[in-house]
Amino acid sequence: MRRFALAALTVAALAAGALPSAAAERAAQPAGSSAEGEFVVLFEQGASPQAGRAAVEAAGGTIVAENAAVGVATVTSANADFVLDATAQDAVQGAASNRPIGSSTPMERAKAADIERADGEGRLTAAAAAAAPSGGDPLSGLLWGNDLISATPEGSYAVQQGDERVTVGIIDTGIDGSHPDLAPNFDAALSRNFTTDIPSVDGPCADEADGSCEDAVDVDDNDHGTHVAGTVGAALNGVGTAGIAPGVTLVNIRAGQDSGYFFLQPSVDAITYAADAGIDVVNMSFYIDPWLFNCTDNPADPPQAQIEQRTIIEATQRALNYAHRHRVTLVSAIGNGDDDLGRPETDTTSPDFPEGAAYPRPIDNDSCLSLPTEGNHVIAVTGVGPSTRKSYYSDYGVEQAEVAAPGGDRNDYPGTPQYRSYDNLILSAYPAALALERGEIDANGEPVVPYLVKNCANGTCGYYAYFQGTSMASPHAVGVAALIVSEYGRRDRNGGLTMNPNRVEQILERTATDTPCPEPRLQTYITGAAPAVNPQYTALCEGSAEFNGFYGEGIVDALAAVTSGRFPRD
Repeated sequence: MRRFALAALTVAALAAGALPSAAAERAAQPAGSSAEGEFVVLFEQGASPQAGRAAVEAAGGTIVAENAAVGVATVTSANADFVLDATAQDAVQGAASNRPIGSSTPMERAKAADIERADGEGRLTAAAAAAAPSGGDPLSGLLWGNDLISATPEGSYAVQQGDERVTVGIIDTGIDGSHPDLAPNFDAALSRNFTTDIPSVDGPCADEADGSCEDAVDVDDNDHGTHVAGTVGAALNGVGTAGIAPGVTLVNIRAGQDSGYFFLQPSVDAITYAADAGIDVVNMSFYIDPWLFNCTDNPADPPQAQIEQRTIIEATQRALNYAHRHRVTLVSAIGNGDDDLGRPETDTTSPDFPEGAAYPRPIDNDSCLSLPTEGNHVIAVTGVGPSTRKSYYSDYGVEQAEVAAPGGDRNDYPGTPQYRSYDNLILSAYPAALALERGEIDANGEPVVPYLVKNCANGTCGYYAYFQGTSMASPHAVGVAALIVSEYGRRDRNGGLTMNPNRVEQILERTATDTPCPEPRLQTYITGAAPAVNPQYTALCEGSAEFNGFYGEGIVDALAAVTSGRFPRD
């Protein structure tokens, strides 16, 4: 999730929806550009289409797209007070700026992912690389996360590798459908792209490799979505790595821009599309910006900002409810802010778009939500390192944490050679086109950066990168959820498999490995090239061995999830 400012990660964190206030949006307009802005309008429940259109027109707007499942519309308007004027209409519950129109300075690519390429001494051990178990893929010896949750040839693979009839939606920045580990499981026909990239100052998306603001459904010009997809379902095909559920079908449901921003309308459209397309499980490793926390009535926010945040909350909740009713299991990264979400700290990062718009906001846990993580029906996943200790950056909390999963921790094992090693991070698929564009490989295709690994088999080569973050933890849990649907689901009317998401969650949590709070419960973390206790990451674990704020119901277990005799087919 895009919490790089709070997580203090060396490189970056994944961006999510940028929804600036109208005033900030106007300030971002370049000289001579149109003052027309784009907005999301949330209609009152039960409002007729005619009443909705009339309300938008009365406020000076024009509807350009509608999502009837949720009751939202994308609207353009030159009215500087459109949010306030639209909300005053009887048929409208709220409105929010959807995205800036015109030029915007793009974020550095290094700030476009909810990950970290460790900045310490990299150490790719030859022994680990050569330790692929019989039946595994060549780099399986480097997948400590798979080992930790028993997603291995001798573990869950021997029982259930995932059914191709089970579809997993990756709501992210895209999927590189040409990657040799993803291509066998990638469904381009079912994939969709719901976003358009922000134009750059040098012309429409001039910084893009293809010069286009719109990408095909098999493209990931960021890298985050491809990495996530690889952890879920990289094929067991003799190349590179293998996912937690290497037999399931991967679907790109793109809502995140190349910059990493996730706007409200694409996010809502992606979630409702997952429902309409019959997707079984979705991974959501993002939050909907520009607000790290969306508050209903924060006194630090001006009236328009309060309206926008209430709109984001209600629109997102409607979309999540809709997906849940359509039997979609919703899983989300909990976040990289090293915060107890039950006692959130002052938010100094919002609104995070446009640059410089943020101001300090005290956060009230009763009226502020990080979305989609704290939304209805969402399974929130915390991150752990290879030692099973909560990752230093991972958010936590007894009110929010559902389960834990491997997310990586470069600062694991302080005082040993493993400290700040790449071996502590999560290895997964990486787009070759980006490696070339970013200068991470040479003219011969060989990696020139320590966090990148190349593997070739039968004349086909793939690239793999070491990242960390709760964005890497969530797809481990998603993979286990997909195995659960594969093992216990029933046929749907379209020939696929389906399962009640409440039962998926029940099995995921009941088969997770109970992990008690560490002692002492107030944990301190050692970070930095010169190891020292960093008070920023001090965290208090509350709860029992069966359920606590660090691990929720426990660390997910792929083998236990598909071998328990307690769970008959759905």
